[in-house]
Order: sequence, then C-alpha cells, then structure tokens
Amino acid sequence: MRDLKAAIRTVPNFPKPGVQYRDITTLLADPEALAESVKRLAAPYRDAGLTAVAGIDARGFIFGTAVAIELGVGFIPVRKAGKLPFETLEQDYALEYGRDTLQIHADAADAGDKVLLVDDLIATGGTAGAAVSLLRRTGCEVVGAAFLVDLPDLGGADLIKAMDVPVTSLVAFEGD
Repeated sequence: MRDLKAAIRTVPNFPKPGVQYRDITTLLADPEALAESVKRLAAPYRDAGLTAVAGIDARGFIFGTAVAIELGVGFIPVRKAGKLPFETLEQDYALEYGRDTLQIHADAADAGDKVLLVDDLIATGGTAGAAVSLLRRTGCEVVGAAFLVDLPDLGGADLIKAMDVPVTSLVAFEGD
C-alpha cells in the first residue's frame, strides 16, 4: 500500500507565516498515488447503495468525479456562488474573515438519494458543513464525507461527525 502522505508536499509559511500548506499537486502528478487515493476514498462506500457523489469546488471536483466513476454513480458539483446556470439552492457559511456561499442545482438530488461528499482536505469544516446542509435541503441522505487530507487539530472532521455524517480521511497532518 502506497504512503500517500509522502506524496503530498508541505510548503512552509504559505499563504501566510506560520501556516504549513499541504500541497496535493505533487500527489496529483503521481499516477500511482492518484489512482490509489481514488480507490481508497471509494472503498468504504462501495456497498453503501450510493446514487451520487458530491464534490466541493474546486479540488473536490478532481477527487469526487474520480470516486463517482470508481463507484459507478453520478456526480453533483457543489459550486461557489454564481457558477451554475439553472435554478439553484444556496447555503451561506462563515469564513475566517467574512462569509461565502455554496450552490447546487435545485434538482441535483432527490429524497431517497444516498450521496457521498468528497473533498481534498478538511480543516475547520465550514465549507464541508455548508455542503452537507445544502445537500440535505434536497431531501437526500448524506451517507458519508471522505477527504484525502484531515487537519485534525482544526476540528473540521469533528464538526461533520456532529452533523451525524461519518467521516473518512486517508492521511492526517497533526499540529496544523
């Protein structure tokens, strides 16, 4: 089994002093690490009866689409505001300094659908929490949230678990 953590580059002091940025572009450039990460993200959900995978703009599109293909289900893009052309639902959420909005098409999922949320990284959980809330407004069941990277000291995975959504991640970077 490949050490996926070793395939992720750490860039110190980016985007500001004291931050250890986890750069997944090195993993994306490594075809074996990329393929293994997709297989491992999908594995716990292979028999979950999923009808779709939702991915958060933008890097969640990379992993979410690949996981959807791996599981043989459709893909729901969770976009930043103003990017979708049809009738949308939206969810505001707090950022460190301000607010932002996520959107999905109003017809992206239905009651009874089982959806897995996928993103590259979970930090504070604000964006993922907003995505869970937004998906639930369609009536679907969010059966899990899967992330390549968890920064556990920032508490995001715990926030999503508190929303009664199981969380899986492939690697964790403590102390960030």
